[in-house]
Amino acid sequence: MSGLSALPALSSASLASRRETVADVLREAITVGQLTAGQKLTEAGVAAQLGTSRAPVREALRQLEQEGLVISYPYRGTEVLGVSQEEIENVLVPVRVSLEKFAFRKAMPLLTDADYAHLDSLVRNMAAAADAADAATLADEDIRFHEAVVTLSGQQHCLQIWRSIQPRVRSYFRRDASRYADATVVAEQHRELVDALRAGDERALDRAVTAHITTHLGATKDPAE
Repeated sequence: MSGLSALPALSSASLASRRETVADVLREAITVGQLTAGQKLTEAGVAAQLGTSRAPVREALRQLEQEGLVISYPYRGTEVLGVSQEEIENVLVPVRVSLEKFAFRKAMPLLTDADYAHLDSLVRNMAAAADAADAATLADEDIRFHEAVVTLSGQQHCLQIWRSIQPRVRSYFRRDASRYADATVVAEQHRELVDALRAGDERALDRAVTAHITTHLGATKDPAE
């Protein structure tokens, strides 16, 4: 639990509020690597370091287990789950390509001027975060962009799947955001996606989505093929 030693105690609040705060603290620590894969978390240890009772910690750990960020074993407690490059390449990327190609195609004829204005604002936020070398905000705005398009597609099953993998996707976004030699490329990639949506060509849109999601793999081959 040494990874949490520098975190402040939580303020007094309702159980639900404290649960969400504990979940946010642990999620952030896992995402940025402050808590590493295999690290054990105990209710008592987390509660003591955050200055709260065990009840909100217990509920927070259950929430993070549903998000795929930790796993609990009988009689062994809870361990942090990392996001490996193997999982990214063989699970998360193929799932995202299939899901987002479908969602982007469905969203394309539905997007309004207001929707495009919102997507453009998220791209501007990414550019500002890149200029400020703010990797956390860059990754979070990236997540917001993709979730916005999936939401605007009107495909609730896609949104459910997206939200089930989003915490782990966010983890690798946060990891990769700090590795760009020039982080402004992230905003440029998303401008290209907006341009592809506006163009109204489904095949070109499929190619743009696939190229974007697989760009960190150094290839644009569709992993779903």
